[in-house]
Amino acid sequence: MNTAIIVAAGKGTRFNSSRPKQFLEILGKPIIIHTLERFEHCPAIDEIVLVLSADDLNDFAKTADRSDISKLKKIVAGGASRAGSVRNGFDVVDPATGVVAVHDGARPLVSSDEISLTIKRAAETGAACLVAPVTDTIKTVDGGSITGTVDRTKLRRALTPQAFRYGILRQALSDSELDDSVTDECFLVEKLGVRVAFVEGSAQNIKITRPKDLILAEALIEADDRLRILEDVSK
Repeated sequence: MNTAIIVAAGKGTRFNSSRPKQFLEILGKPIIIHTLERFEHCPAIDEIVLVLSADDLNDFAKTADRSDISKLKKIVAGGASRAGSVRNGFDVVDPATGVVAVHDGARPLVSSDEISLTIKRAAETGAACLVAPVTDTIKTVDGGSITGTVDRTKLRRALTPQAFRYGILRQALSDSELDDSVTDECFLVEKLGVRVAFVEGSAQNIKITRPKDLILAEALIEADDRLRILEDVSK
């Protein structure tokens, strides 16, 4: 059995919206529902745990009436930090779980294949992170000057899901201070001395952070829908 923890307890302060960004809509559907559906339709996922802020639990109850997420088994309130929210979600995961995948609720464009491949790699190695290449030239700076150029072939952007065998993630969440300096679970696992494998993912797996990201996400979803229609017609 594999479990996904979907973390959506943030307030999205950079979004400048009166509503938490995960409840804003893309093509008539809340972002969080788009995200949950990606995991619902992934055969590698058996159960889903959703983490929301305590203030948003009632809002989701209203939203959930419009969805059909049968794998969603538990909904819990988040903690004081992102890592604390992950721990709250982990606390209700069935100990019989083999691999736990942690995913940002504001990443609604992850594919089923990306989820499955990351879980498969974590089952093999203990820990795995979905990543994307760095395409820009990266410079180091000091004061007002550029001091060097970084070899970008050795760099990757960390995406989600990040997946771990149950026991490894349990230890990582137990052994660390879970404050705002912890921005992902791989960091905690790396501190244990566990090597984290990576799975190459798509740059399309964006995180909705600012209003313009909604426009991009909508365009990408519409493009995927058109491509599927064309593929069905050509069969």
